[in-house]
Amino acid sequence: MVACPSPCAERSHGTARLSFRRLGAWTRLEDLYQSGAAKAFVHPAAMGQDVVFLNTSGGMTGGDRLSYALTLREGCRVTATTQTAERAYRSTDGRAQVEVRHDVGPGAHLDWLPQETILFDHSALQRTTEVTLAAGASCLLLEAVVLGRAAMGETVRSVSLTDRRRITRQGAPVLYEPLDLTSPALSAGLGILQGARAFASLALVAQGATARLAAVRAVLDEPGVQAGVSAFDGKLTLRLMAADGWPMRRQILRLLSVLRDGPLPRVWQM
Repeated sequence: MVACPSPCAERSHGTARLSFRRLGAWTRLEDLYQSGAAKAFVHPAAMGQDVVFLNTSGGMTGGDRLSYALTLREGCRVTATTQTAERAYRSTDGRAQVEVRHDVGPGAHLDWLPQETILFDHSALQRTTEVTLAAGASCLLLEAVVLGRAAMGETVRSVSLTDRRRITRQGAPVLYEPLDLTSPALSAGLGILQGARAFASLALVAQGATARLAAVRAVLDEPGVQAGVSAFDGKLTLRLMAADGWPMRRQILRLLSVLRDGPLPRVWQM
């Protein structure tokens, strides 16, 4: 009798990279590379171009890897998002890994507005998001996380999320947000999640960002959502917590209507 080796689970890998350049008054696609489970679609928009990233595997688990990247040449304007919420499923071996890197050239602007990440019970996700801004560049950055689906009666008791978000301008750090969410935080009291099942971070780094503080505070009125906002030195940052993802999403939509100069991508309007 010869023991059979343990089966090797198939893993999902994907990379999508795009670059844009300015042609007269318009932002145009310069280059597109995609492989594996990562796809990208480009749609003309009133304000530059809309990019929609898609993970065709339908979710992530331990050992899966996903990479998204944008390069914006001088003067470009791009809004990028994901087709739907990303899902991190139960992991029995290792972590799922997501790497996001966006380079924003001189005078260019990027709105990076991925839809929610849903963490299921016993999920393990490691994610890094890095945005580099050249002189005169600006960005709007969103990250939202939901712990399970309340409508489906799901409860998340064990989770591992390592999340790193960093924005630099001309090599100097502008924003750095490290997050390590582990199982004990799910039941901790004041100062952690306080029972919240959804949380989000939103940051606008741009000239005149502080001037939007009053308008942002005026729309922080969604029932069931706790929010805080501050602004200084060309940067406006928000933190949101809610008992469920749906009221948080409604609040985010109102905030984006204040912080953006144009309509949201269609996938956000569904």
